[in-house]
Amino acid sequence: MRQDRPPGHPAAAPPGGRAVTASGPEPGHERRPEPGPAAEEPRPAPAPVPRRDTAALLTVAGACAALFAATAVTVSVRHGAPLAAEQAGVRWSIAHRGEPVHSMAGALTATGSGAVPYLMAVLAGLLAGRRARGRLRAVCCAVVVLAVGQAIRYGLMELLARPRPPVADWTGSASGYAFPSGHATTSALAAGILAWGIARRARPAVARTWCVVLALWAAGVGLTRVYLGVHWPGDVLGGWFLAAGLLALALLLEPFALRRPDRA
Repeated sequence: MRQDRPPGHPAAAPPGGRAVTASGPEPGHERRPEPGPAAEEPRPAPAPVPRRDTAALLTVAGACAALFAATAVTVSVRHGAPLAAEQAGVRWSIAHRGEPVHSMAGALTATGSGAVPYLMAVLAGLLAGRRARGRLRAVCCAVVVLAVGQAIRYGLMELLARPRPPVADWTGSASGYAFPSGHATTSALAAGILAWGIARRARPAVARTWCVVLALWAAGVGLTRVYLGVHWPGDVLGGWFLAAGLLALALLLEPFALRRPDRA
């Protein structure tokens, strides 16, 4: 008679074979999964375009426009004549000129116009964009913002036609009317545009550091215009107000500049 074996009891070994238990294969002989094709690592997604607070940007732009308008009206009603504080500022700069500060001021003021601001705008676009097409779009937008800002500044300068300080006090080159200062406006625009590009690429702590450096550079360029005797302090303030308002408005166009990641 056939007897039932308890679970796990080894079955009778076939001739010349080994006993196999019901509990599974012998230790050390487990089946190993066959290696499959390596899973492809997902491609990193492009950095999302941050959503700007439209109301906040419009508020900043409006405040800067109001400050600029107040400065421009003051200049206009006085027919370009400087305030007592402005005259005192120019006199102070004349009395404190000397080397090496004068040479340093001349070198710094030279970076506030010409090719340097446009190179900064191009760099900002290269940092902000992604891949070839995205970078091209961002570069074009950054350069257009700078060029439009300079055109607006030039139109306002011709409209207000404020005379510069006496030529005898100049120790730097200048042309055209005084208000608003072209160097102050252009350097502030370029600094803001490059700060935007760095913020799109660098870590927040690094971006904040560069924002401070760029702000100090733009402030230095503006102050050199007074130090060199070619602008009244109000001209520089007007340029800063104008640039700040234009930068706030330009941020509203950021989704267009970075509309979609480049696929090229």
